[in-house]
Amino acid sequence: MTRLLQLLVSLALPLGVGALSGIATSSSVRDWYPGLVKPPFNPPAWVFGPVWTALYLLMGVTLYLVWREGWQRPEVRLAITLFIAQLALNGLWSVLFFGLQAPGLALVDMALLWALLALTVVASWRVVPLAGGLLLPYLAWVSFAAVLNASIWWLNS
Repeated sequence: MTRLLQLLVSLALPLGVGALSGIATSSSVRDWYPGLVKPPFNPPAWVFGPVWTALYLLMGVTLYLVWREGWQRPEVRLAITLFIAQLALNGLWSVLFFGLQAPGLALVDMALLWALLALTVVASWRVVPLAGGLLLPYLAWVSFAAVLNASIWWLNS
């Protein structure tokens, strides 16, 4: 596979999950979410799109940097496997929180996502330190999102 194709696939995968997540959230963001009690630190709605787009792009670059090191290496396979698992939990969160309107279930998913993401950062760092570093803003945002998710669940229980 050429490097360009690897890069395109690496970028398309997280951006595709982001697009599917957007579909899962679209109706609830207009109807259900505005009616929830939210903490005072809840960002304005317009923040989420640009932040997630940037994070999905960083994820894609991370995947590319790790993948180009060679699938035959066990540490590359581990980092990519963890990456795919955390990305699946990322997409599932939108379905749980917005699609099923279940902040409690979404919070459980978020805890698992955070743990897998932390492991992904370490595994990616071991392959290409820059790749692990590129995931740190994502880990920070997921940490914030977990607190936000927990607050919304608590305030609306």
